[in-house]
Amino acid sequence: MNWQVVELRSVLPGPWKNGAGSTRELVAWPGPGNWAWRMSVAEVSGSGPFSRFEGVQRWFAVLCGAGVVLTTAGRPQALTMHSAPYCFDGAVPTDCALVDGATCDFNLMTRCAGTPVTGARMARVCGSARVAVVGPGIVAVYAVGAGAKLLREQRRLADPGLDLPPDSLAWRSVEPGERLQVQAEQALLIEIDLRALAEVPAHGAAEQRA
Repeated sequence: MNWQVVELRSVLPGPWKNGAGSTRELVAWPGPGNWAWRMSVAEVSGSGPFSRFEGVQRWFAVLCGAGVVLTTAGRPQALTMHSAPYCFDGAVPTDCALVDGATCDFNLMTRCAGTPVTGARMARVCGSARVAVVGPGIVAVYAVGAGAKLLREQRRLADPGLDLPPDSLAWRSVEPGERLQVQAEQALLIEIDLRALAEVPAHGAAEQRA
């Protein structure tokens, strides 16, 4: 499967019902209403609680702004655009407090067959990173601010790679044994293990907050 690329500027924002922000849904698979995994960018302009998602693992990373404090099950976690992505259970009550004005944040959600804190990971890339695929899954890269270069490491074939534009998401399905390289000034690297995902629900839940 070739890389699928989505530029943030090409996606219209959907406002939250409470007026405290908006979300740009970059990709939801297999569809927006009934997704097994979903990636989006949220613009948060006001503090308040996140919507709850039973059986969903969530990852959260600040893209710009002074940052937020996420309080999950009474435990506060300060996050900035330099912090490692934060993983939490979507079913646990979570409150978001802005530190100093609005922020822009990247969100990953996956519906998991087992515990909702397994099946995916997200990490920041500053320079270069390599991915060795263990099982069948999804690999995605979000280029933050500047662009990124994505390469498949192959023994016999030369790969021209993909030049990912700034503020864009690239994703593709990968097979066990594949090796990928990411080169970026700043990016988010996402891996989803398809073996850990639950069946797609009959009816998707509407998101009101990030």
